[in-house]
Formats: sequence, structure tokens, C-alpha cells
Amino acid sequence: MTQTDNRLEDLRKMVAEVLEVDTEELTDTGHFVEDYEADSLRAIEILARIEKHFKVEIPQHELPELTNLKEVHEALLRHDRRG
Repeated sequence: MTQTDNRLEDLRKMVAEVLEVDTEELTDTGHFVEDYEADSLRAIEILARIEKHFKVEIPQHELPELTNLKEVHEALLRHDRRG
């Protein structure tokens, strides 16, 4: 498993916990609001956990674009200075 794969699985666990779903239920492209009934507070909690866990800063203005696991993972890759 590559570092990118490991990050994606870490993200999946983190997001699934916030959304209160099983990791197997959380698909890469499932829409947080439409498919998992997330609200804005959960979106902020996801962002805060990612920033703390991965020690990155994702600008708040990107939050509306982070609608699924794939988008969150791409944002993490863009902003993670460690590679």
C-alpha cells in the first residue's frame, strides 16, 4: 500500500467517524450532504480533524468544494507540504 493509499484510508476512517457511517459504506464519490446527510457543522469538523491529524491547513474557502472523499483527498494532497 502506498503513502497515498494510506492517507486515503486514514481519511475514510476519519470522515466515516464524523458522518457516523461504517467505513465500508463511505465511497470515494458519495456526496456528504446528499448521500450521508452531513450538515455544515460536520463539514467543519471533518476539516478540523484533517488539519490536526495531517498537520495541514486547508483554506476555509475550499470547504464548499469538499463534497466527497475524493475531493477531500485531493485537497489534502494539494496542501500537504510533506508530499
